Amino acid sequence: HVQLVESGGGLVQAGESLRLSCAASRSIFTINTMGWYRQAPGRQRELVATFTSDGNTNYAESVKGRVTISRDNAKNTVYLQMNSLKPEDTAVYYCHAGVLRIGYPMYNYWGQGTQVTVSS
Repeated sequence: HVQLVESGGGLVQAGESLRLSCAASRSIFTINTMGWYRQAPGRQRELVATFTSDGNTNYAESVKGRVTISRDNAKNTVYLQMNSLKPEDTAVYYCHAGVLRIGYPMYNYWGQGTQVTVSS
């Protein structure tokens, strides 16, 4: 089991920056994929950025160049640095962890979500 606790959301103006944090309840070395998704009102949850199971990163086209995902293995924490924020980045941001076990499909864990609101 993995518990994920997000922090760092808030209200900012367009062009400003935010850093989101996601602390996992166990070593992130035991987690296969870890990253961030977001969901705006009336829209599907979508990928923002993630570490893939082979250690690479994957970003949504809409955030490339503005967003950086990073991690601190010692703190079991993944970060999302968001710069040049736009009103369309307004959403609830969810931390995600995917854990694989032999013979089973990936199990997905989600944080409680943190609201990011960008005013124009």
